[in-house]
Amino acid sequence: MLDQLDALLLARIQFAFTVSFHFIFPSFTIGLASYLAVLEGLWLWTGREVYIRLFRYWVKIFALAFGMGVVSGIVMTYQFGTNWSVFSDRAGPVIGPLMAYEVLTAFFLEAGFLGVMLFGMNRVGKGLHYTATLAVAVGTFISAFWILSVNSWMHTPTGHAMNEVGQFVPVDWWAIIFNPSFPFRLAHTVMAAYLTTALVVGAVGAFHLLRDKINEGARVMFTMAIGMIAIAAPVQIFLGDAHGLNTLKHQPIKIMAMEGHFESHPDGAPLILFGIPDEEEATVHYEVSIPKASSLILEHSWSAPLKGLDSVPREEWPPVEIVFWSFRIMVGLGFLILFLGAAGAIAYFKGQLYHWRPLHRFALLMGPAGFVAVIAGWVTTEVGRQPYTVYGLMRTAESASPLAAPAVATSLLMFILVYCVVFSIGTFYILKLMGHAPYTGETGPEREIGPHRAAGITPAPALSPERTIGGRSAEART
Repeated sequence: MLDQLDALLLARIQFAFTVSFHFIFPSFTIGLASYLAVLEGLWLWTGREVYIRLFRYWVKIFALAFGMGVVSGIVMTYQFGTNWSVFSDRAGPVIGPLMAYEVLTAFFLEAGFLGVMLFGMNRVGKGLHYTATLAVAVGTFISAFWILSVNSWMHTPTGHAMNEVGQFVPVDWWAIIFNPSFPFRLAHTVMAAYLTTALVVGAVGAFHLLRDKINEGARVMFTMAIGMIAIAAPVQIFLGDAHGLNTLKHQPIKIMAMEGHFESHPDGAPLILFGIPDEEEATVHYEVSIPKASSLILEHSWSAPLKGLDSVPREEWPPVEIVFWSFRIMVGLGFLILFLGAAGAIAYFKGQLYHWRPLHRFALLMGPAGFVAVIAGWVTTEVGRQPYTVYGLMRTAESASPLAAPAVATSLLMFILVYCVVFSIGTFYILKLMGHAPYTGETGPEREIGPHRAAGITPAPALSPERTIGGRSAEART
């Protein structure tokens, strides 16, 4: 029994480790694919070379991140067949076709047009190349659609029945795909991906503005990033609130853990800002809270009653400490992102967007914040679903393969070693690409991104002094 418990814990750690690595890349490439489509569209519309230069700058980074996302995603499929074979057998009739739809629609669309987007600028014409860029962007969204539909069904399972051998079998595919939590989770996750990309683009732009505040490429990417953050951050807070209300309706125990409500509150629950939750004593030590504010947020009434964890058996509790803190990390970073967008908007309207160095330093510091926030949000969602894989119907302890702990430990160790080596190298090279200032002088013929250029840096041609006035080319002025 102890050996099986250890194997289960190791299998959970392995899945959490690999999915955390994998989730980093889609959360970046979903937004970056759309950003590339916007850049190329602006180039076609305005004819300004700065946009196509920025497209070429970021498409190399996209190619690397996309590749690492594909590689890390393959490992996820492998684990379903090794560590979680019972879950795969019982839930396979529902989740199997949905995963297949993701491959047949999203992955084929991305893979089919990715090569054209990377290498076909001068081979297929501007219109067809832009179609390929749009297809890749749409493909990333479709991929998120199917994956999040699967994940949401595991949280709010509908549209299925149980057969004689205990398998979930589909009855209503529309109810399965568009299950109660799916629209909220899709909107919240995709918006988080856009914000993650905007924060990275903003950080890169800020880095180069700190070194050269007249670099046109840095100015354009920083302006676009700040604009996206200023618009998307308030929208994301609204979507998060709607998602929270949906979770309260369908997974109230998760909300209890997120809020740290060990006790029921019949006359308004406090909003606990900080504290140290203690599951054994069922209390939050050193609590800092706002009286009745949680009831106001969740039920829109100061005096609305809210149930606590004392109303459900302990075996139904998720790991409260993890959910409590991961939720606060996500929310805290969300408000910092909101502040960055507001500060950037103020600087823009005051004409100081390219000169306010404290803003640039803050934006640079916030570059990784989107990745941390999406991982914290994923931890809140998935750990908060415990002790179930299919909420209320199939426990995690029932889902694991009958493996011995040493077998799971060996594969976990191999994953850690390989991931740390491979993805550290990939991340280092992405940061190296970001460290090169974007050349955006609006002179010279358009050059194609060949296979030898897709993974490297093209040296910027020099502008002669007589063709440059105030840091901008004469052609750019005219």
